[in-house]
Amino acid sequence: MIDSSWDVLLLGGASGVGKSRAAARLARSSGAFVVEFDDVVSAVQRLTTVEQHPGLHCFDGIPDTSVLDVDRVVELQIATADALQPALLGVVDNRLTIDVPAVIEGDYLTPAAAARAVEEGAVIGRDIRAVFLHEDDPEQITANYAAREPNSGLQTHRAQVSARYSQWLADQAALHGVPVVPCRPWHDVAVRIERALGRAASQS
Repeated sequence: MIDSSWDVLLLGGASGVGKSRAAARLARSSGAFVVEFDDVVSAVQRLTTVEQHPGLHCFDGIPDTSVLDVDRVVELQIATADALQPALLGVVDNRLTIDVPAVIEGDYLTPAAAARAVEEGAVIGRDIRAVFLHEDDPEQITANYAAREPNSGLQTHRAQVSARYSQWLADQAALHGVPVVPCRPWHDVAVRIERALGRAASQS
C-alpha cells in the first residue's frame, strides 16, 4: 500500500515516460483522485492569446515540432512550463479544499513549482509531496510511444526531445531537493516512488 498521508502528490516527468500509468497505480493504492495537468494546460491556452500571455503559446504556429532542433523544442517546453507555474499552484490550492488525496501529474510540472507548492503547503500544515520520473534513453521512450500510439509511426525526434527534457527536469529536481525516480524497472516503480517520498518526508 502507498502511504496516503499526503494531501497532494505532484508527479512530474517528460512525455512518454509512464507518468499516467504510475499515477493510476498510486491512485488505486492510496484512494487518491488523479488530476491530469495537461487538461489544465489546454484550458488556459484556449482562454488566452499570444498577446495576453506569450509564455503559454510558445508552440503556436509550429504544427510540426520535428522541423526544429531538439534543443530548441526543449527550450520552448521549459518556457511553457515556467509560464504555467501559477496555474499549477492554483490547481494545488483547489485540491486542498477537497478532503480526498490527489495525484497531479503532467509534463509541465517543474521542480521549481513543485518545491514552491511543498513549501506553501507546509506553511498551512498540509502535506504536499513531489517526485519526478526520469528516463534518459530515447530508444526506450520511442518504444513507449510505439506501444501507446501504434498508428503514429516511429517518433524518434519526439523521443529525443523527451529524453533531453527529462534530463533537464532531473537536474532541476536535484537543485530543488525534489526526489527523482528512474522509470525502470517498471514493475516496482510505485514501490520506489513510495520509498523516495518517505525519504523526502523524513528529511524535511
